[in-house]
Amino acid sequence: MFGLRAAAIAFYPMYRGLAKLVGMTALSTGPSLSDSLAALREHWGQFDFFFVHYKATDSAGEDGNFEGKVAKLEEVDAVIPELLTLKPDVIMVTGDHSTPSTYRAHSWHPVPFALRSRWCQPDRAEAFNERDCQKGSLGLFAATEIMPLAMAHADRFTKYGA
Repeated sequence: MFGLRAAAIAFYPMYRGLAKLVGMTALSTGPSLSDSLAALREHWGQFDFFFVHYKATDSAGEDGNFEGKVAKLEEVDAVIPELLTLKPDVIMVTGDHSTPSTYRAHSWHPVPFALRSRWCQPDRAEAFNERDCQKGSLGLFAATEIMPLAMAHADRFTKYGA
C-alpha cells in the first residue's frame, strides 16, 4: 500500500479483515482506546503507517447518545499529546463515515478531517467538527485524496514529471 509497511490496530473483525485485504498487517488489540495505544507503542518502529480504528464514537452515535459521543471524542482528543511523543511524521484524525446521534445511523454527511505535520500551514479551522473543518485549508475533498495528502505531508510523496 503506497510502498509502506502498514498496520491496522482494530478490535472488530471486519476492520481487521479489510486491513488484510489491502495488504496491511492486522495487529491484535483490545476494545479500549488505551489497548490500541499500547499496541501502537509496542509496534511503533516496525511499520511506516498505522490505521487505528476506534469504534466507540460510532457506537455512541448509533445509540443516539450525544453526550456519550462527545465523551468518546474527548477521549481521542486527550491521547493526541501522547501520540505526539512518538514523533510521527503525520497524524490524521477522521471518521470512516458520519454517525449523527440525532440520526442514530450512518449517514451521508461529510466527516471532519484533521491533519498535523511539520509541513502544515495554519488555517481558519478553530475546532474539530464538521462545520469548522470545512473552513480549513483542505475544505471538502474525496476520501481518495487522504493517502496522497498523508504522503505529501510526510515528505514521501512520489513526484511525477518533475
